[in-house]
Amino acid sequence: MRAAQKCNVSQSTLSTAIQNLEEVLGHQLLEREHKTFVFTEFGEAMVERSKDLLAHTQDWVDFADSAGDWTSGVLKLGVIPTIAPFIFEQLINTIHEDLPKLSLQLVEDTTDNLLEQLMDGKLDLLVLALPMNTPGCKQLLLGTDPFHLVAHTTNTGDLGTSVDIDDLPNDSIFLLQKEHCLTEHAVSACGLAHKSQVSSLTASSLHTLVSLVNSKMGYSFMPAMALKKGILEGTDVVSLPAEQDAFREIGLAWRNGTTRVQLFRHLAKLLAPLMPNSEHIL
Repeated sequence: MRAAQKCNVSQSTLSTAIQNLEEVLGHQLLEREHKTFVFTEFGEAMVERSKDLLAHTQDWVDFADSAGDWTSGVLKLGVIPTIAPFIFEQLINTIHEDLPKLSLQLVEDTTDNLLEQLMDGKLDLLVLALPMNTPGCKQLLLGTDPFHLVAHTTNTGDLGTSVDIDDLPNDSIFLLQKEHCLTEHAVSACGLAHKSQVSSLTASSLHTLVSLVNSKMGYSFMPAMALKKGILEGTDVVSLPAEQDAFREIGLAWRNGTTRVQLFRHLAKLLAPLMPNSEHIL
């Protein structure tokens, strides 16, 4: 019923259409038992190929609508929550100034959700934290974003300039919930894997992490991008210098075969200067 409603047709019409398609293909797409429908292995494979086909079709439609002018049209851009609040304003202003004919539609969501929307053709381009496995997509590095240890001013006295994580109390380091890729990158970059210092209490946003640290409950790691945008303002939380190799990479991702690579590479030149440490992009 829900599938029929999404297609704006009756359930019987949709069922007939699927049966007709099965006859044309010569293979069963669905296993039918009473009111339950489950895709066959062949059906699942066809769904994935159909998604790819629809995504490329939308690329062609967008290209035709812009009459081949890559500087115009609609750009559906997805950005993860640990990046979006800190670049949206500059990103919007920069694109509006440099590409005035381009209509920008922004979506903020988790990495997994954005990748799904990208492959479904609902989004054209993503700004992600890397490294990240993005099958079927091209990646382009924009720059790096160093991690800094943050602490309440009353908890910094014995830390010094170089902090050994093993010297911090157990359960004293707060991280984001696992659906945020920043957690995985922070764990890897800062050597936090299997550390007893990592708390089981997790946060849903960087601002919540700051609140936990400001309550003197412990410590956290904060990307330089957020620090530059004043996320610690109005608190008693301070940042300490990051280790040289403690950082995440930030880059773009788009579908293989898209017709808009020229636009995406131009956008990379505009976005790279917004990164704490930018890459030289030709």
